[in-house]
Amino acid sequence: MQDELRIVIPGDDPPQMQGSLHLERLKRYGKVIVYTDRPETSEEKIKRAQGAKVIINSRGLVKWPGDVLRELPHLEMIATCSIGVDNFDLDTAREMGVVICNQPGRTAPVVAEHAFGLMFAVAKRAAYFTKTMKAGQWPRLDSVFLRGKTLGVLGTGPIGSEMVRLAVSIGMKVIAWTYNPSDERARDLGVTYVSLEELFKQSDVISLHAKLTDDSRHLINKETLAKMKRNAILINCGRGGLVDTEALVEALQLGNLGGAGLDVFETEPISSDHPLLQMEQVVLTPHCADMTPEGVDMLNEGAVDNVIAFLEGNPKNMVY
Repeated sequence: MQDELRIVIPGDDPPQMQGSLHLERLKRYGKVIVYTDRPETSEEKIKRAQGAKVIINSRGLVKWPGDVLRELPHLEMIATCSIGVDNFDLDTAREMGVVICNQPGRTAPVVAEHAFGLMFAVAKRAAYFTKTMKAGQWPRLDSVFLRGKTLGVLGTGPIGSEMVRLAVSIGMKVIAWTYNPSDERARDLGVTYVSLEELFKQSDVISLHAKLTDDSRHLINKETLAKMKRNAILINCGRGGLVDTEALVEALQLGNLGGAGLDVFETEPISSDHPLLQMEQVVLTPHCADMTPEGVDMLNEGAVDNVIAFLEGNPKNMVY
């Protein structure tokens, strides 16, 4: 019966969907259950999601490996409040017939603005100047003038495309790389597609917006970092796994990179003694690029839209 259908949000911490008016739209489809704390164990995740036909995964910190998914025989659909789906075992989900729906491009302007802000914060040495002035000093150190510099955009999907637009608006030259470049896409964006080798070589700033796949994991590594300009700035609002963290730390420590602005990390949250936290040329944010009131509302609306589309027999934004 329809009133027995269970829609579960298994770990809404930090708060994302709890209290959202968008959840009201789901009540006519079944029972909506929201857990406002994060499940600490696999057993707790299974217990919370048991019997659910639909899961809304509002937080990327809640992972769904294959062994957990296999314990949920009634599950048919997962809607995620994100673009990335690397917190799901997609092979197992496909094997089980579980549909996973994400939200490609929905918050692209919000995320790109955050990446743009990180670029400015690093270029203008905001973290260093703030820290030293709070310590009673009056530092003198040149910052970076971005107009006329070359931005290399790695990945020209919705977010990368927005980053191109923002960079062009302040007079930066933009080059780009993508897995499937085309002359038409280059004309639409107003960029020149180049090889990865050329992008690393030419760019004063590199901004990462590629999907995390087996091919793209550690795309930024010791070898590719060595190809970059010594004073280049690296921005990552994509996925932490795009960057080999140890290689990045080494490049920064040796002065082989000008700085980095990072919103995502290979392990989240990062440890309190992580070397990145000690680096004055690094600006960090806690995986919050789309966490504005507007961004949160967009994602909540999109997740509910995806659930309703699935329940009404017209699924959209399926990842496979």
